[in-house]
Amino acid sequence: MSRPLRVLIAKPGLDGHDRGAKVVARALRDAGMEVIYTGLRQTPEMIVEAALQEDVDAVGLSILSGAHMTLVPRVIDGLRRAGADRVKVFVGGIIPEEDVSRLRDMGVAGIFGPGTSTQAIADSIGEQTSES
Repeated sequence: MSRPLRVLIAKPGLDGHDRGAKVVARALRDAGMEVIYTGLRQTPEMIVEAALQEDVDAVGLSILSGAHMTLVPRVIDGLRRAGADRVKVFVGGIIPEEDVSRLRDMGVAGIFGPGTSTQAIADSIGEQTSES
């Protein structure tokens, strides 16, 4: 890839805790990626629109509210409907173990729980997006 990876970090839903998303955004920037942070309280439709406008390679969703099984499918479906299937979706936050395989089956490329190192997140996004 001739340009740096472009990653959109988004906080969907009503969850107002964004410290983790900001830490990850900074780590991805430090790893050489271009990062766009949407801010708090984004709808899935707003996230899809931003991903399309910014021509990103990946979308990282930070979800601590427990609404991941509602919000993530809407983002993935929106990207697919827009013809942006190549955009990888990653999820970070509080994700119960029983939901991990369901999210992966939907097409989530990576799931990062509390305690995942920022280096591991950057490495995974770099590897997953360079494969496409």
